[in-house]
Amino acid sequence: MPPHTPGSPALPVLPYRKPTPGRDYWVLDDVLPDVDAVRARCLAKDDWVEGYPHKPESWPGLRTMPGLEPAELARVERLVRAATGARRLWQESAPGGGTLNHNCIQVVGKDECEPRPHTDSRSLCRYAAVLYLNPHVPKHCGTSFYRQSLSDGRLGGNMVTSPHNNLIDALGTRFVPPDSFTEDVRVPHRHNRLLLYTANMMHSATGYWGRTLEDKRMTAVFFWMA
Repeated sequence: MPPHTPGSPALPVLPYRKPTPGRDYWVLDDVLPDVDAVRARCLAKDDWVEGYPHKPESWPGLRTMPGLEPAELARVERLVRAATGARRLWQESAPGGGTLNHNCIQVVGKDECEPRPHTDSRSLCRYAAVLYLNPHVPKHCGTSFYRQSLSDGRLGGNMVTSPHNNLIDALGTRFVPPDSFTEDVRVPHRHNRLLLYTANMMHSATGYWGRTLEDKRMTAVFFWMA
């Protein structure tokens, strides 16, 4: 979220729930039997959509979709249902027809973005996940969960709950001081790892890597209602 302007009022304090494995997030390793074939297929794509810094977009790097093929996606969703106990997963649409970029490949380099703590839309997804596709990205370029760092030195919360839909709704602004959030829990990057988490918990990529398509942090991202 962008920095705030001087004189902004104090931000609301969110509720806090310690990110706990098996309740708030799940780490599933060796997810796809032929993940290298998935990566090779992605590297061969020529339909990438450019974000920042290539184009004046708010989102970074490159994107293309769909990422996984139907059988691959079905395998991932079986694992998600088993982990969460969800009986059914689906993609939700906003009243205006908008959706999240489900089953999307994202490629972001070292200098194309910084950590951006956020939550996903409560009206469009309950669970989100990221699948790491590059075997040569360092562990510190995984995903982190964040909480508020308040101006008086106290720590605040990390969850967006009803009646709010996302972090901007809950805070009442998209402009916040740059030190408003602090890392709480970090999950390291690992090739063929799926990190699954509740989408209303504050999160961000921990860091990015690489300068070429082959080297950059490549992930598949997913959003489900359940």
